[in-house]
Amino acid sequence: MRVTLRQLEVFEAVARLGSYTRASETLHLSQPAVSMQIKQFEDNVGLPLFEQLGKKIHLTAAGREMYRYCQSINQLLDEADTVIEELKGVQSGKLAISVATTASHFTTRLLAAFAEQYEGVTISLDITNRESLKNQLEHNEPDLVIMGQPPEGVEVESTIFMENPLVLIAAPSHPLAKAKKIPLKHFAAEHFVVREEGSGTRGSIQRFFENHGVTFHTGIEMSSNEAIKQAVEAGLGLGIVSIHTLELELETRRLVILDVEDFPIMRNWHIVQRAGKRLSPVAQAFKQFVLEDAQKFIRLPV
Repeated sequence: MRVTLRQLEVFEAVARLGSYTRASETLHLSQPAVSMQIKQFEDNVGLPLFEQLGKKIHLTAAGREMYRYCQSINQLLDEADTVIEELKGVQSGKLAISVATTASHFTTRLLAAFAEQYEGVTISLDITNRESLKNQLEHNEPDLVIMGQPPEGVEVESTIFMENPLVLIAAPSHPLAKAKKIPLKHFAAEHFVVREEGSGTRGSIQRFFENHGVTFHTGIEMSSNEAIKQAVEAGLGLGIVSIHTLELELETRRLVILDVEDFPIMRNWHIVQRAGKRLSPVAQAFKQFVLEDAQKFIRLPV
């Protein structure tokens, strides 16, 4: 059986995404080109690798076996790439970082400072949600991930590098804006603007209220912290977000942090990698940079 690395790449994309169209978009190829690569691959293998049932394609038994081998081959190629990058040293190479949307406020400053020290390094940054970060870790895509609670169901190595307090925010015109030591039970009657189901922040908030025996009412769901802050500013409800996302809003007095008993909700920021992953010198240098210097890039009004 003679196959090319290009055929393996195209097959892996189609198998992982379950779609010729999505694979073509991801690989920046035309759909006929993807179909041709798959046909040539199947001809080389001598068995069909996909079957179409209705509008969906599925892996055949041979396809499932080939996909497992394909993942192993990709892992070996990644290891080879890492070894080559090690030979180049820290002053060159590539760094792929993925971060939770909540962490983007300080991570961009972190990366800018790191890039000043290592000018020859090419940096790829993906800012995305928790579910996407979990998928990326499952497929061993980024070098490192910065997020809140590490995902369950994926073998990872994680290190806490900074506290991540969640605070309760309101519009400056809210009746409680200037109140002191507000009992938590008062908020059983309030409605909150929250992140979508599956969000790590939302899960922490719900557990916090449950542990304190207080009902938590969700009013509006938003897909990002920026949207939550805008909704709270407009008076659509209260919000609970990381204090590290509030630098601009607190400085311009567009939002206020309420003085609530038992707050803030204390969480942590983690730097995460796939378990057993061999980090390049560049990735190792960035990880050390985060562990030692991350707190320097948090700026909040006193």
